[in-house]
Amino acid sequence: MSEDFTYDILTEVRRRFAEESSLDDETAERIITEAIFDDKRSIRMDDDVLSELAEKIFFKTRRRLGIISPLTEDDTVSEIMVNGPDCIFIERNGNIERYPRTFDSVEELEEIMRNIAGDVHREISEMNPVVDARLSDGSRVNGVHKNVAVGGPILTIRKFSEKYMRMSDLVANRTLTLEAAALLETLTECGYNIFVSGGTSSGKTTLLNALAEAIPPAERVIVIEDSMELKLPYIDNIVHMECRNSNSSGKGQVTISGLIKTSLRMRPDRIIVGEVRGSEVADMLQAMNTGHSGSMSTGHGNSVSGMLRRLESMYLMAVSLDINAIRAQIAEGIDIMVHVERMSAGVRKITEIVEIEGYEDGHFMLRTLMTLNQNGELEPTGNKLKNDRKLYLKGGKNAAVLRQYGFVQ
Repeated sequence: MSEDFTYDILTEVRRRFAEESSLDDETAERIITEAIFDDKRSIRMDDDVLSELAEKIFFKTRRRLGIISPLTEDDTVSEIMVNGPDCIFIERNGNIERYPRTFDSVEELEEIMRNIAGDVHREISEMNPVVDARLSDGSRVNGVHKNVAVGGPILTIRKFSEKYMRMSDLVANRTLTLEAAALLETLTECGYNIFVSGGTSSGKTTLLNALAEAIPPAERVIVIEDSMELKLPYIDNIVHMECRNSNSSGKGQVTISGLIKTSLRMRPDRIIVGEVRGSEVADMLQAMNTGHSGSMSTGHGNSVSGMLRRLESMYLMAVSLDINAIRAQIAEGIDIMVHVERMSAGVRKITEIVEIEGYEDGHFMLRTLMTLNQNGELEPTGNKLKNDRKLYLKGGKNAAVLRQYGFVQ
């Protein structure tokens, strides 16, 4: 099928659309089909080819995301990776596969990227070549302009299901065990500051979402994210804030760091920062160290110890302090570190749950509560939770829950 034929049909379809006073999807499909078969060149083409063309033109003309629209509606697809107009990959059920459809031009792909950015009051252009945004369903979007991406514009969409996963769902899919669920839910309820680390697509946000369900309903929660991902319908007194890039004039930027500072004036019981990537870690730790027990966040790291080193580096981006002072701030602010990994076949699993006891003689004092055994299963190490004060402040029942699993005396 020639490009000229596709272009001619698309032009004719748009002309006929313009003549309609009202246009629904059913009418649009009829017009597209008629335009194709009215063209004499269609006689020489297979029905399957013409059907594919009709579907492609429908998505190009009736859906804001064009040919990738069906992917955003497919629950089995978790990631869409557009590496230029003619190279699209998807992650389906944990496996990467190539998508057979392609965009007709760089301009078509760029227009879709501008639409996505514009919907959340952001822009992508030569002056602003990288954009982080989201779709209306909460899916996370990253776009890179063609002046930076050598092979053409890059669009990556991380999809999030409307149905958030509960802790019981994570137990069912073996992300964690019943013991780990009881431990983390109890620690969350009692106000321990928890930090979740892991690689890209390891399930950090999913775990954070599940943990937040254990927050007592009477508490006021401030949620701060780069692009809104967390779904917390079970929290009534909640404020959700999203950072914002500067406009084409270099004005209007709202950073995560700025939002954390603002949140301290909103009478929060807890602050949840979706992910820390830079200097905002200093403000997050200040919040954790100033009475906002039960605050939570996530970050990219290869292990608990690796994440602690990254936190040090990010803190240094904000303030030039003695490294021992920084480490002491981290140890005082974060009570529990949880590490998540993406295993083979797309399975996500918690690999470590570690208590930070403190910082002495140049070293973090870490107490591993759960880790993977030789069979790759998460199990208790036998170590007891040292900082049990928050357990008893919330009532003896919480300590009783952890006692039955051997986490406290």
